[in-house]
This record gives sequence, C-alpha cells and structure tokens, in this order.
Amino acid sequence: MHTLIEWFRQCWTWFHWIYNVRGVIEWGGLTALVVIIFSETGLLAGFFLPGDSLLVTAGVFCTSRPPEPPLLNAFWVLALCSMAAVLGDQVGYWFGAKTGPKIFTREDSIFFHKKHLIRTQRFYEKHGGKTIVIARFMPIVRTFAPLVAGVGQMRYRRFVSYNVFGGIGWIFAMVLLGYSLGTIWPDITKSIDKVIVVVIAVSLMPGAISWYLNRGKHEDEAAAPPPPAPGT
Repeated sequence: MHTLIEWFRQCWTWFHWIYNVRGVIEWGGLTALVVIIFSETGLLAGFFLPGDSLLVTAGVFCTSRPPEPPLLNAFWVLALCSMAAVLGDQVGYWFGAKTGPKIFTREDSIFFHKKHLIRTQRFYEKHGGKTIVIARFMPIVRTFAPLVAGVGQMRYRRFVSYNVFGGIGWIFAMVLLGYSLGTIWPDITKSIDKVIVVVIAVSLMPGAISWYLNRGKHEDEAAAPPPPAPGT
C-alpha cells in the first residue's frame, strides 16, 4: 500500500512538473520542447502532454526582453518542432498500420484509454483525411488520428501530404501566436501562467462544443458496442 501511495505521489509530481510549461522550457530548452512535441504526436502515452501551451510559451520566449537575449531561437524552434511533429505522426501511422484492427481490443491502462481511440475513429469517419490536419489543433485527438489513419490503411502518399501540411501549420500557428504576443506585450512573461490557462481553454473548446452539440447521442453510444475497427 505504501509503495502504491508513493507511486501516485511521484506521478502527481511529474504531472505537475510537465504542466509547468515555463519551467520545462527554462529547464530543458529546445531539446525538451522537441521531445515533448514528438511524444505527444508519436506515442500513445503522450496524449496528455501540453503541446499547444508549450508551443505558445516557446514563441513568447523567442522574443527579446532587453537587456536579456531571447531564451529560444525562433528559427530553430519552428524548424525542429515541425520536424518532430511530422515524424511523430509518421510513427503513429506506422504503429497503426502494423497493429491493425487488433489495437481496438487492447485493454485500458494508465496511458491508454480505448474511448479516445473510438472517439478519434468516429471523428475520422466524419471528416476523412482532413482529420490529420484538423486534429493537430485538438488535444488527445491529434495523438490518435495518425494511428487511426494507419489502421484504416489511408493511402500513404495522401497521409504524408496531410501530415506535413498539418504538422507545419500547427507548429507555425502556435509558435507565431506566442511570438506575436511577446512582441506586442513585452511584459507578458509576468502573466504567462494566465496566458497558458487561456490557451488550454481555447484548445479544449472545439471538443467541448462538439460534445455539447452531440450530447444527446452520448448515452446511445455508451450503450452501443464500439464501431467496427477499420479494415474489419
């Protein structure tokens, strides 16, 4: 029992640290940023990582605050994070193509919840290939979208085009938003925590709106068996 309590305590400490995006950037710099972006898009266990708020904060830290130089270089942030986002989705697609429909039979665990996969599949069925681009701006969905595309055997060339466009678009949009805020409002670092809260709220808004508009269907979906996995 003591071991379990200690494990939960360590997990809580780690979660608290990872969501302190300012601290993550100040501690790990560009390396931490690239690793987290890749993990959120390429690893199933990365669905909880704060990609949007981390990128906006990175953009803020790309601006100069005289007499101090910028903490991060905007060119390298945009270039390396774009590569990490694109490669992350490539890994997700490859994993989905290799595991196939049997991923839908995998048991839930701390870092994997089948409900996220099923919701992403329904989103994919509704929007098709554009899901790979749209999902970039939706937490959790962006982690599972390339996996579902791989399971569904989306044509690889088509996936790559959506992946590159969506990945670069997401990185540039978030980083340049932060850069613009930092340029217009030089003292924004003093209120960065409030900005992060707003970014998180805005990034969750599409999912919340979708749930609200379709709330009448959720009870039926909960009672019904999950949709057949792609390819079955």
